[in-house]
Amino acid sequence: MSERDAFDQLRPLLFTIAYEILGSAADAEDVVQDSYLRWRDIHPDAVTHPRAYLVQIVTRQALNQLRSARRRREDYVGNWLPEPIRTEHDASHDILLAESVSMAMLLVLETLGPTERAVFVLSEVFGHSLVEIADMIGKTDTSVRQIAHRARQHVQARRKRFQPDTGTSRAVVDRFLLAARTGDVHALMDVLAPDVVQISDGGGHVAAARRPIFGAEQVAKYVVGLAQRSMADMHAEFGSFNALPAVLFRSGGEGRLDSVLMVELTGDRITGLYAVRNPDKLRTAEVPRPLDRPTNRGPKPDVKGVSP
Repeated sequence: MSERDAFDQLRPLLFTIAYEILGSAADAEDVVQDSYLRWRDIHPDAVTHPRAYLVQIVTRQALNQLRSARRRREDYVGNWLPEPIRTEHDASHDILLAESVSMAMLLVLETLGPTERAVFVLSEVFGHSLVEIADMIGKTDTSVRQIAHRARQHVQARRKRFQPDTGTSRAVVDRFLLAARTGDVHALMDVLAPDVVQISDGGGHVAAARRPIFGAEQVAKYVVGLAQRSMADMHAEFGSFNALPAVLFRSGGEGRLDSVLMVELTGDRITGLYAVRNPDKLRTAEVPRPLDRPTNRGPKPDVKGVSP
């Protein structure tokens, strides 16, 4: 097997780790590509366990990237949402993986510090031991245990109930769209949970609500206003993004992707609406992203004289 083939087999895993640490598909792809260039320059005999070694490289590169991205996000205009990724059946079949890439969980992870986020993702999602993680990020075992404890408590206090995309999701989203298009606020409120939240991300490039909207009545009125005005001529199609049911809105004439709306459900009620309109985050949104979370992690990196 060539070095390229070996790397490509691991690409879904490496992308998933980088994306969950970064919340950006573009940044995750940069990290994966940079990791490949480092991998390509290493003699094959120098690495005994490629997967363990590449996970370590990706983790360290993603941490460096996240620290830079955090500074840029401080100046972001309006709400910041993770970059949406198109997921097919691979994410929804693994509940833990599906939750880990959901908008709600990624927003919770965004409230952690970079190191806390990496430790949580590697331990809680990918099952690495704290000893392994300490080696990956260059910290002591004791320090990583403390970080993991804080991160776990932080996430548990903010974690929302997660429901992956199911066969019944389409029917609920259909009712939501019909009520929005016909301007039926009461019918819309029937499919919205009382504590529903709507978050839009335009990045300052396009029009979008700059603050979250809370509550069924306020969200219903906002959605009806959009449906009957700025989005009246949009064509809607269904998809799956971040393991959630989603609606892609395209401009009527040219078919250009205008926005991706991810719908979070609990039972038959919508609890979250996440609308990404920032064109920078939609450039590769329609590219399916294979994800991976192997149960067998394999051994620790064994690299002879090579530093990631």
